[in-house]
Amino acid sequence: MNLILIGYRGTGKSTIGKMLAAQLKLKYVCLDDEIAELAGKSIPEIVEKYSWDHFRDLEEQVVKVSTARDGQLLDTGGGVITRSSNIHRLRENGTVCLLTATVEEILDRIGSDQGRPSLTGSKSFTDEVAEVLAEREPLYRQAAHFVVDTSGVSPREVVKKVVWRLRELGSGGVHRNLAIDV
Repeated sequence: MNLILIGYRGTGKSTIGKMLAAQLKLKYVCLDDEIAELAGKSIPEIVEKYSWDHFRDLEEQVVKVSTARDGQLLDTGGGVITRSSNIHRLRENGTVCLLTATVEEILDRIGSDQGRPSLTGSKSFTDEVAEVLAEREPLYRQAAHFVVDTSGVSPREVVKKVVWRLRELGSGGVHRNLAIDV
């Protein structure tokens, strides 16, 4: 079984994911890194040369391969939930935790990060974040087994909240084989 972190970029998936993986003794896997390795190009290069649709096709392949393995913490890209096949695979093969944050907090965290190309092309950065987040929110919530808000909270506190929620869900069997001895 796997623990899967979903959410918009800047919600803390990478930071929290690495800390959780170490604490839960899971292998940390960044799906965006897996996609870049598969393509032999960075994400901006993939999108510029081919398109967002091509990137999503690669992402779907990586989700399929990654969810076939156990004992991992999967740090997903913010748009992984845009394809229902991904949502199905993630939920089928792990416990899905949605990390959230306010738009203001996301903007503070990601600032002028050029690691990702624009999703809308023509909007201001603030408008893009707000619009895309609003569009994806229902999909995130549909995919998640539980939600943890990372706004105004230290990464250590977020890790504690996630572990607490895993323990809470444990009696229901959602995360079956995740070791949560802390």
